[in-house]
Amino acid sequence: MKKILNLPLCDEDISGLRAGDIIYLSGILVTGRDEVYHRIAEEGLPCPVDLKGGANYHAGPIVREKENGWELVSIGPTSSVRMEKWAAEFIKKTGVKVMIGKGGMGEKTASACRAIRAIHCVYPGGCAVLGASQIEKIENVFWQELGMAECLWVMKSREFGPLIVSIDTQGNNLFAENSKYYASNRAKNTVL
Repeated sequence: MKKILNLPLCDEDISGLRAGDIIYLSGILVTGRDEVYHRIAEEGLPCPVDLKGGANYHAGPIVREKENGWELVSIGPTSSVRMEKWAAEFIKKTGVKVMIGKGGMGEKTASACRAIRAIHCVYPGGCAVLGASQIEKIENVFWQELGMAECLWVMKSREFGPLIVSIDTQGNNLFAENSKYYASNRAKNTVL
């Protein structure tokens, strides 16, 4: 059965999810990556959007300006690990419940997800056009001076996914666990 979660979320909505589960999100989704994280976590600027219970997508969308607003062309994930040094503070300051990107994140993020009750999910690479089709409307944009890829886009999503939970609220980290497993198997199978 397809598990669709409606944003904003509370602790109970995500506490039963485990690393490896697949979910979809409907509701307001924002994009924010290096510069947004830096401004909020390091510079202490307030987030211009209420992210409490929300979802932040590590993405650099391609957007066209139209007469009546904006048109989303594509929205593929970028590497989440780039946000590792700010993630714990970002979660604490914004109350975000879901971070989405490409690849895994590290122990600082896993610890923050455990302590503050948040999750990290991965969106499949190469699916940027599919991602755009799952966005119904661009609602707003903030910090445009950062450029198209880095500014904070506010979008209404419908069944955005599939998203694979990579870090759950228990701090289980799918990428770290898989890395240990494969390293262990590689060591066992190495012939001297």
